[in-house]
Amino acid sequence: MSKPPISQTPGRKQQVQVMFNDIAGRYDLLNHLLSMGIDRGWRKRLVKLMSEDRPRRILDLATGTADLAIAASKLNPDNITGTDIAEEMLAIGKEKVKKLGLEKTITLMKADSENLPFGDAEFDAAMVAFGVRNYENLSKGLNEMCRVLKPGSRAFILEFSKPGKFPVKQLFGFYSRFILPAIGRVVSRHSSAYTYLPESVAAFPQEQEFLKIMLKSGFSHAEFISLSFGITNLYIGKK
Repeated sequence: MSKPPISQTPGRKQQVQVMFNDIAGRYDLLNHLLSMGIDRGWRKRLVKLMSEDRPRRILDLATGTADLAIAASKLNPDNITGTDIAEEMLAIGKEKVKKLGLEKTITLMKADSENLPFGDAEFDAAMVAFGVRNYENLSKGLNEMCRVLKPGSRAFILEFSKPGKFPVKQLFGFYSRFILPAIGRVVSRHSSAYTYLPESVAAFPQEQEFLKIMLKSGFSHAEFISLSFGITNLYIGKK
């Protein structure tokens, strides 16, 4: 009997942790393959906007294999701290950081985004790419993100969306329901990981609804930029 979708079972955080540990070795390959490389452009857009703030200390939540942290290292900050709950993902990220000679800039550590081991107002910027969708308690995670930011600093959140216009809506719907899970299942050898992705996107609060949650979580201002015809949104919140 196949496992029920993660989004419909209790203990979501633990199950997400197990799932990402299971697919860690093939995660980067699948990320770039399934997005046809567009994900690199999304990260570059985030980093470009963040560069306006000239942050010295950056927090990368749900860092995974550290792709976003590595991209942000081009801003020459004093330090980037990447956190994640999946040890296997972090292990791959650490190898990438070491290979690029970025150990003095990027520090990766296991930590729960909903219970961060940092004091108030420690960071000049916070960022997360495709991770808040996996939070067990979204409001708590956003509140923690806001708490550790310095007043006036910004958080940058990349997250998948549901395109609303023809024909992107129909094409993306077909791709996410049929093509993505099939390729993901074969390459990752995980029965549910890439079925979970479209399910979690469908359940995630979109656009204005998400902005309202950001504001309730302590941000004084929140906005979003639609990317790639609405496939992805870049949310920006100011403390």
